[in-house]
Amino acid sequence: MRRAGKLSLFIFFIGLFFFTVGCKSDQSSDDQLSSSPDSTFVDDQEEIKKELTGEDIRLEKNIRYDKYLLDDEYPYKDTIRHFQWEKIQEQIAVIENAIAEEGNWGILSNYRNMNKEAPTVADFVRNEYRRVSDQFGVERYQSAPLYSVDGDTTLVRYGRDGWIVKLPDNDTTEMVRVKGVSFEGEFLVPNRYIISWRDSVRFNKVIAVDVTNQNIATLEKNDDTWQILSMNHATTGVHQPPYAQETPTGIFAVQEKKEKMFYLRDGTSEIAGFAPYATRFTNGAYVHGVPTQYPNKSIIESSPTLGTTPRSHMCVRNASSHSKFVFDWATVKESVVIVID
Repeated sequence: MRRAGKLSLFIFFIGLFFFTVGCKSDQSSDDQLSSSPDSTFVDDQEEIKKELTGEDIRLEKNIRYDKYLLDDEYPYKDTIRHFQWEKIQEQIAVIENAIAEEGNWGILSNYRNMNKEAPTVADFVRNEYRRVSDQFGVERYQSAPLYSVDGDTTLVRYGRDGWIVKLPDNDTTEMVRVKGVSFEGEFLVPNRYIISWRDSVRFNKVIAVDVTNQNIATLEKNDDTWQILSMNHATTGVHQPPYAQETPTGIFAVQEKKEKMFYLRDGTSEIAGFAPYATRFTNGAYVHGVPTQYPNKSIIESSPTLGTTPRSHMCVRNASSHSKFVFDWATVKESVVIVID
C-alpha cells in the first residue's frame, strides 16, 4: 500500500509538471502569434489599404521652370489670387487611391465622335450651345455613354472624353464594367469607347489648372512627396456661345501631344493659326502656348491677357516657354490634368 501510494503521488507530480509546462507553452505560442511578423504584415496591409485624403498628400517646392514664377498668393487688380493647394491635394488623393486598387486603367475616348455618337440619354436638356446634355451638364458630343450595371441597359449619363476609369473585369467584352476615377459610381460602357492602359500605368505627373484664379502648376511624385515644379499664369475657356466654351473641371488623362495645334476660324473650315506645344486632355481642350495667327508664323512668348479672365475656346493658354516645358515633361499614360474651380 505504501509503494502504491508513493507511485500515485509520483504520477500526480509528473502530471502537474506537464500541465504547467503545457500552459506556459500555449501562452508563449499565443504571445508569439500576437507579435509575429505575419500579424504585423497584416496590420501593415490594412494600413496600406487605408483610403488617403488630401491631408495625406505631401507637397514641397522644387521649381524647375522659374520664368514668370508666381507666389502662393499674389495680387490681381484689387484682390488677392492664390494657388488652391488643398483642392489639388484632394484630387491627387483620388488618383493615389485608384493606383492602390487592383484592375487595369481605362480612358473614356470619343474625340470628335470618332467612336460614333452616343445615344440620347433620357431627360436630356439642350444647353445654350443647342447641344444635347445630361443632367450633369456633360454634352453628348464627344462623350461616351454610361449604362446602368443592373442589367437593364439603361443609359444613365455621359462620360467625358479623357475621363479615367478602372476596369475590374475583362475588358474584351462588348460591354465593359468600369469604376469611375474621374467620377463616382460603376457603369457599363461599350468597348469601343474605352482605351485600356493595363495595370502597369502609374500616374506620377500632374498639371493642375485653376479656372477661378487663372493659374497653372505642375507637380511630380518623388518617393512619397509631390514636388511642385512650376507656378504660372494661365487663361482658361470662357462660356460664350456658340463657339467658345469654359474649360471643364475634373480629372483627365493626357491623351496626345502636338507641337503645333492648328485651329479654325469660328464657323469655317479655314485655318486661322496655330497654338504651340499643345497637350490634349479632353475633347478639343489642350494646354498650349499663346496662339499665333496667320500670316504671322513665329511663336509668341507671352500675352498681357494671361492670368486675367477666361477668354479661350476651351483650352488652357500659358506662356509659350512654359507650354514647351509641359510638352517636353508630360507623357501620355503617366500624366494627369486636374482642373479645379
